[in-house]
Amino acid sequence: MLKLMAPPASELRQAFSRFKSTFLWLAIFSGIINILMLTGALFMLEVYDRVLPSGSVPTLVALAILASALFGAQALLDVIRSRILVRVGNSFTRSLSPRLFDAVLHLPLASGHSGDRRLSPRDLDQIRSFISGGGLLSLFDLPWIPAYLVFCFALHFWIGVTVSIGALILLTLTLVTEILTRKPAAEATLSATGRDAWTQACKQNAEAVAAMAMKQQLLARWEALNLRFLKAQEQTHDISGGFGALSKALRMLLQSAVLAVGAYLVIYGQATAGIIIAGSILSARALAPVELAIANWRGFQAARQGARRLDLALADTPTHALQLSLPWPKSHLSVENASISPPGAAHRVINDASFTLSAGTALGIIGPSASGKSSLARALVGIWPLANGKICLDSAALKLWPSQTLGDNIGYLPQEAQLFDGTMAENISRFAPDASAEDIIAAAKAAGVHEMILGFAAGYQTRIGEGGFLLSAGQRQRLGLARALYRNPFLVVLDEPNSNLDSDGEEALTRAIMDIRARSGIVIVIAHRPNVLAAVDKLLVLAEGRVQAFGPKADVLQQARRPAPIAIAGGRT
Repeated sequence: MLKLMAPPASELRQAFSRFKSTFLWLAIFSGIINILMLTGALFMLEVYDRVLPSGSVPTLVALAILASALFGAQALLDVIRSRILVRVGNSFTRSLSPRLFDAVLHLPLASGHSGDRRLSPRDLDQIRSFISGGGLLSLFDLPWIPAYLVFCFALHFWIGVTVSIGALILLTLTLVTEILTRKPAAEATLSATGRDAWTQACKQNAEAVAAMAMKQQLLARWEALNLRFLKAQEQTHDISGGFGALSKALRMLLQSAVLAVGAYLVIYGQATAGIIIAGSILSARALAPVELAIANWRGFQAARQGARRLDLALADTPTHALQLSLPWPKSHLSVENASISPPGAAHRVINDASFTLSAGTALGIIGPSASGKSSLARALVGIWPLANGKICLDSAALKLWPSQTLGDNIGYLPQEAQLFDGTMAENISRFAPDASAEDIIAAAKAAGVHEMILGFAAGYQTRIGEGGFLLSAGQRQRLGLARALYRNPFLVVLDEPNSNLDSDGEEALTRAIMDIRARSGIVIVIAHRPNVLAAVDKLLVLAEGRVQAFGPKADVLQQARRPAPIAIAGGRT
């Protein structure tokens, strides 16, 4: 089974390390390709220095055939290299996608709802794009610049010096581009994240925005966030684009300079005409990787920032290892001195809560607003960690249970039924791939929604839209109840399950609670409206994060009806 373990130092490095042999072959292919790229320069050198002076057509034909074969081999290797990089990028993405999805779900629970802003699936896409695109190819070609410079020096010392000066200037431009774009690129990423988060918040509250005419106010803030993003993007693009254009112009100028130096050397008899052409071609090839690196610098920065965020997020997301399976719970739930703090917060909303429930018990939790009822519910189902104490199912703390096994034994209905874009059957079955029609219909009948579902034209195959927006609030809540009851979990926690229900829905809810008790399960109901408490046999009263009373329902209600003691002079009551 699964157990939380400390994550490795860098999962991205481990993922990359699996492709070491592939990268080695890519480096070999890149070396061969760069050697084959000398074909054009050497062909021109031979044509100008041997074929033209001798007038030998057979030599020209032989050289042309050889050059064609070499160019064909270069094209073939280039295609193979590009295809390998695409598959490496896709394989890298597939290897990390499950952990990324795990982190996306874990961070909001561990760090509060803002915790997921620092991570996005786009981060992994940016790394894959950099691997699969021309950015990584330029890094494979950069180490061959010295080799081209050696060939330039072999043609003539001053040609080599001219190309070396040009390479040094372009490398300096690359470093300056990196330094100047680092801050605005980070600012653009941060601004985009804030803008997207605000957009999503407005989308989720679209009905309230439309009803209360909040559009213009919210638009003003969105425009401010968008303007901040556009300015950062503009600054990054201006710097990288400007240096990219400058590097291209310098490379063209360098080619002309090499031609001029070559012509000077030919005039004074220190070089041949073939050296002029070959030197021009080699200089362009020597500096092409630098120009390509500058052109792909924005992609490199985006991939680097995405990798940094992924590393931080995955380091904060626990990994899982196999451990011995635990028997399914069937006896009791115990809460021992549990203290709870919201994720990312220091203050405690529940302090030293303790109680025990045996199988077949229904507990109602009541108390004023902000007393900690929903916080306790989140801790009981394991989505909020404990600051102190422990919560156990059959004497095993929740953290010892494998997540899948724990989830199979828990049914949870939050205050807002959070449904997904899919069919009613898929939502009830929690999107289980092995869901049977019998289990789905049994859960629907237990929640009293079977007839309601059959009233739709497509029945259980009716798609409910994103968040279940095609359903009413009451229908969403009842469908969420059916999901909580799917496959008869041992512990069912319902947070204000009757807030949107009519009288028929409340009757179905009461029957569902009684059915859970009858099959020896445990159900915990958080309620503000008293109707739902008819089916519970125990009550727990919370106030200011502390348990004020716990016991049989009749005893707790009788205690609550007692008049408060009256203070008299002298401090006695």
